[in-house]
Amino acid sequence: MRIDKYLWAVRLAKTRTIASKLCVSDKVQINEDPIKPSKEVSIGDIIRMRDNPTWRTYKLIDKPKTRVGAKLVKDFLLETTDQSELDKIKLVQEMNRQNRFHGIVGRPTKRDRRDLDRYRTSDD
Repeated sequence: MRIDKYLWAVRLAKTRTIASKLCVSDKVQINEDPIKPSKEVSIGDIIRMRDNPTWRTYKLIDKPKTRVGAKLVKDFLLETTDQSELDKIKLVQEMNRQNRFHGIVGRPTKRDRRDLDRYRTSDD
């Protein structure tokens, strides 16, 4: 089974197109090697996916014939990511959620930057 199809089948990617783009942009590795979307996977392979700020690791247990339900994913994939790495991911997600709550989305705009500069220089 191709890696892009596998990522889609076990619900690590919402669509096969997204799974292919992840592979092309070097955000997916098999056994520590960057791959193309057409790379064949085999049972026992270690899959690493980039989830900022760290990598999540999974062990391939079995290959599904088609896309599986969310409750059945555990029969085909085992997450082996360290708990410290999972804690980092949760911390970043919480910070992003709080920023969105306060109206901060992405990079500051030019106007926001000017306001920050005025604020910084007014304290001096």
